[in-house]
Amino acid sequence: MRSSNKYLLIAFIFLALLVFACTPQDSSRIELAASVNPEALPSLKDKNILIVYGGWPGHKPELFAEKAKTLLAAQGANVTLSESLDIYKDATTMSKMDLIVQSFTMDKIDNDQIKGLVKAVKNGVGFAGAHGGFCDSFRDNTEYQYMTGAQFVAHPGGQLEYRVNIKGDHPITSGVNDFTTTTEQYYLHVDPNIEVLATTTFNDKADEWIDGVVMPVAWTKTFGKGRVFCIALGHDPAEFDQPEAKQILVNGFKWAAR
Repeated sequence: MRSSNKYLLIAFIFLALLVFACTPQDSSRIELAASVNPEALPSLKDKNILIVYGGWPGHKPELFAEKAKTLLAAQGANVTLSESLDIYKDATTMSKMDLIVQSFTMDKIDNDQIKGLVKAVKNGVGFAGAHGGFCDSFRDNTEYQYMTGAQFVAHPGGQLEYRVNIKGDHPITSGVNDFTTTTEQYYLHVDPNIEVLATTTFNDKADEWIDGVVMPVAWTKTFGKGRVFCIALGHDPAEFDQPEAKQILVNGFKWAAR
């Protein structure tokens, strides 16, 4: 009799598991589970973060710096602002930083400045930014471009509406769905060593020969011990009021900070 009850119990458990497996699950629960990535993003609380801004005023570097400062301060970070690239030469200050956020478009960086920046990142300081303030900063400095992962070369069609497609499963884009934005669609020369987080696809409206070209919109890479993050959105810093863009930006800061 006891043996019979044992077999009945085993049969009941098997049937229960079978019913559960065949029952449609709540999609919201599945989506929530998918957004939980084993590589959790670290907190920015008490992190020392330097925001360096300037260069071409068309990208509103001061506005971007203030927006980034607000976002980072809300995460509990200690934020320092600098309008001068000379801060890169200050080895003591640089060594204390956990992350450098740069918004400096189409300017010049001298030999001592780039050496200080490269040394800090190689030693583990994170480096992050957006749009031309990061991937179109110093067009004649290949040492800088070697570090950032991509270099702007064109934005065919100027300001336009386009789709951003999330790729893969990365903590920075976890929980973010594909979205539509209106800004410059950056055409980039790309380092094959980057990890692409999001892309956009060009059409033939501006230039027929780029129809179907898939281009990174957000990416990461490592440089020495440092982590590098960039999002190509942000011609106008107000674009980061869009929830998806804002989440990617903040998560990118978290990921890059040491």
